[in-house]
Amino acid sequence: MKLPRNPLFWAVAFGHAVNDTFMSMGAVLLTFLSGSILPIGPREIGLAESFRQLVGSFSQPFFGWFVDQTGGRWAGAGGVAWTVSFMILGLTLGLATQNFWLMFIPYGLAALGSGAFHPVGSMHAAESDKAHATGNLSWFFLFGQLGLAFGPGIAGALIQISGSIVPVFALGVFAIPAVYVMGKHIPDRTAYQLTRPEKLERRQAINWKALPWKALGLLLLVVALRSVAQPGSGQFIPVLFEHKGWDPAFYGLITSTFWLASGFGGVYFGNLADRIDRRVVVAASLALCAPTFIFLPHVDGLLAFALALAAGGLSGGSHSILVSTAQELMPGSKAFASGAILGIIFGMGALGSLFIGTLAESTGLPTAFEIVGFITFGAAASAFLLPRPIRKAQATESENVALEAGD
Repeated sequence: MKLPRNPLFWAVAFGHAVNDTFMSMGAVLLTFLSGSILPIGPREIGLAESFRQLVGSFSQPFFGWFVDQTGGRWAGAGGVAWTVSFMILGLTLGLATQNFWLMFIPYGLAALGSGAFHPVGSMHAAESDKAHATGNLSWFFLFGQLGLAFGPGIAGALIQISGSIVPVFALGVFAIPAVYVMGKHIPDRTAYQLTRPEKLERRQAINWKALPWKALGLLLLVVALRSVAQPGSGQFIPVLFEHKGWDPAFYGLITSTFWLASGFGGVYFGNLADRIDRRVVVAASLALCAPTFIFLPHVDGLLAFALALAAGGLSGGSHSILVSTAQELMPGSKAFASGAILGIIFGMGALGSLFIGTLAESTGLPTAFEIVGFITFGAAASAFLLPRPIRKAQATESENVALEAGD
């Protein structure tokens, strides 16, 4: 596996880690608040997480279009600052007023910052080494998953030690170096347009009617089914184990285990998809993942950690592959493609979270997780509908032409 070396890559990767650390703390913090301060349950937690994810998902395509024109220096840097600031604002209001709805609005609007950042980071990560775009994206998403992993664990540990969410707010200082390095390394609008004139021409000349809508529709189907498991279910892992009587430090840790495995699974399967048919990689990883969600509610202790590890690694393994597929289908507008596919992933995940939360209220959270497992089997089967990689398809056609010429 090739490790990226471009400083621009590392700037957006660091920003990704900081952004997703704060975004991932939400479920643990709301779970703690639901037991001591706010009169909320799984339905309200699902509603808050769904609203936040939908805000991010619907905004990403628009930010992606903007980034295609400008390079996204301040969309990236400012996005991270916005995410951290509004997360802290929302939770402070919830803590001070004990009113769910006063917390709900700024908590959800924090995702506008995440929506601004992700198209910037995805575009620059992929273009820093075009020969290894999927691998580069998998490394980029690993840093996001590291944030998703360490965020719940850190939040849970701080809550366990202090009995309050207030110490978590001090982590906002990490946004300062992230904003600085992105502002330094992401090119400004003039530099971006001067170094990429041919791309700007292609973007201005995009023929929307000529886009492969059938392939995009099939990609959407795979994304929709997969997103119930990843990222939709991740918000309820702390709730699942809090109901089992686990302390905040431990339900934060198992949530971190899930997201950490998701990141490393993305790197492994993303690099694997650069070498073999991505459809096989996506289908196999999701088929192996499905049973882990079915059995996760029924285990405890070390076995629960093992299943969370497998569930995260296998469900997250296809993330960078799906983003790379979208970029390949829209080569003249990678930031828009990244924003659109990430928006769809997070949007479907938001609907998945709302579905799981509502289902849990009527049938119980264990049954909801079992249903997630069966939906994941459907996602695995649908993976074979994905288009073949363009590079591999072109290579196969070239080989056939060469064979015909030699006859």
